[in-house]
Amino acid sequence: MNEQPEHSSPLRDDVRQIWQAAVAAADSRSAVSHHPRIDSHSLQIAGQTLPLAGIDRVIVVGAGKAGAGMAAGLEDALRDSPLFEKLSGWVNVPDNCLRPLQKIHLHGGRPAGVNEPTEQVLDGTDRILQLVSSCTPRDLCVMLLSGGGSALLCRPVPGISLADKLTVTRLLSRSGAPIHELNLVRTQLSLVKGGRLAAACRAQLLATLAISDVIGDPPQVIGSGPTVPMESRPAEALAILRRRGLYEHLPPGVMKFFSEAVDRPPESVCVPLAWQAVASNAVSLRAAAACAERLGYDVVDIHSDLQGAAAEAGAAFYQHLQLRQQQNTGRRICLLAGGETTVNVATAGTEPGLGGRNQEFVLAAAEAAELAHRTQTGPAHNWALLSGGTDGEDGPTDAAGGILDDAVLARIQKAGLDIAAYLRRHDSWTLLQAVGGLLRTGATHTNVMDIAVALAVPTKRHNPGIGSD
Repeated sequence: MNEQPEHSSPLRDDVRQIWQAAVAAADSRSAVSHHPRIDSHSLQIAGQTLPLAGIDRVIVVGAGKAGAGMAAGLEDALRDSPLFEKLSGWVNVPDNCLRPLQKIHLHGGRPAGVNEPTEQVLDGTDRILQLVSSCTPRDLCVMLLSGGGSALLCRPVPGISLADKLTVTRLLSRSGAPIHELNLVRTQLSLVKGGRLAAACRAQLLATLAISDVIGDPPQVIGSGPTVPMESRPAEALAILRRRGLYEHLPPGVMKFFSEAVDRPPESVCVPLAWQAVASNAVSLRAAAACAERLGYDVVDIHSDLQGAAAEAGAAFYQHLQLRQQQNTGRRICLLAGGETTVNVATAGTEPGLGGRNQEFVLAAAEAAELAHRTQTGPAHNWALLSGGTDGEDGPTDAAGGILDDAVLARIQKAGLDIAAYLRRHDSWTLLQAVGGLLRTGATHTNVMDIAVALAVPTKRHNPGIGSD
C-alpha cells in the first residue's frame, strides 16, 4: 500500500501549531537553564540554597528522553559561575539524542523507538552508581530525570537478569498495565529505582530536576523514583501480576524472587533530598491553550487526565468534539487533552500490527467520525484532530502520533479501508501511513506525555470533503 502525501490546510496547520506550542513549552534545555539561581555567594536549586564556597564538586547524573537538553540547560545555567569548572557528570539518553557537551557526558543507552533497557543501559547505570557513591558531604549531586528514565536507568537486583526484567516489563505492557502498576513491579526488581539510587549518595544535597511524564507529577512515579525513598511493596507487585494472569509466565528467577520476598524496610537514605518538576503536561496544556486563543479559537475544554484504553479515549474525544460543536454553533472552538493512554496488544488475537497509543487514539476517532458522517449526525463544521507523544515517539514506529480531518477520512473511505479491522489488530500505523495521517516530528528532546488537540470551525456545507480528496 503506497503512502499518501500529507496535505496541508488551514485547520491542519493550526492543529499542528497548537500541538507544537505545547511541546515548545516543555523544552528541556530552557526548562533547566532557567531554574537554578546563582549570585556571587550562593546557588538556589530545587528550593534549597547552598553557599558556593561550600561546594567542591557538582556531580550530575540522569536518565531520560529529555536528558540531553536538560544536561545542556544545566551547563548553560552554571556557565558563567565558579561552579562550571567544578561540573562533571553522566546522563543516559537514547542513541538519537547524543550531542557533544563541555562538562557532562551523554551515554547512548538504547536505539530510538525502543523504550527498553539494554546492556548499554546497564553499563551506564553502573557508571552513574559509581559517581553517586563517590560523592562527599562537600559535593552537590544533581539528578536530571525525564520520561523514559525507567528504561534508561536499570540495574536489576542480584539473581535477576536483564532478560528476566525485560520479560516482566513486556508482559505488563502488553497486558495494558498503566504506568503506576508497571513502575511498582519493576521497582521491586531494581537496585536504583524506588529511592535506591539516593541510598548510595553521600553528598551534602541530592537535588532532582524532573520533566514529568506522569499525570499529577508524582515524584515516586517519574522514572520510577530513583531519588524518592519508598517502602518495599513486593506483595502488591505480586498481586498485580496475579490479577493480570501473568504470574505463571514469569521467568523462574523472578518467581523465586517474589516467593522469597517479604516486606522489607526501605533503603536507608542519609543524604538531604530536594525535588522539583521543571516542566509538565499541565504547563504544556496551558501553552497550547494560549496558542489556540492567539489563533482565534475559543478553548472550550481542557482535560488533563487522559488515560485508559487508547481506542476508547480516541472515540470519546471525537464524540466530545461533536457535542461541543452542537453547543457552540457559529464559534471556532478548540478542545485539548493531556495524559497517557494504553494499548493492550494481547487483544489482537494474532500477531499485532504496527502502531502506538496516539495513532490508535486517532484511528478510533476516525471510526467515530466515519459513523457520524454515515448517520448524518456530524454538525456543519470543518474540523481537525491530532494526538501526539511530546517526545516525538509513539510506540515502535517512526511517528509521534496521528492527524485526522475530513480529507484523511475521505481517503480512508475511497480506499475502502476497514478501520475496525485495523483497530482489532492494533495496526494503526499501516492505515495512517497509507492515507497521509501520520504525525512525524523526530525526537523532541522532552517528554511530558501526550497532547491531543481538536479544532472545529463553522461552515455552511454539511460533511465537507467526504467522498473527495
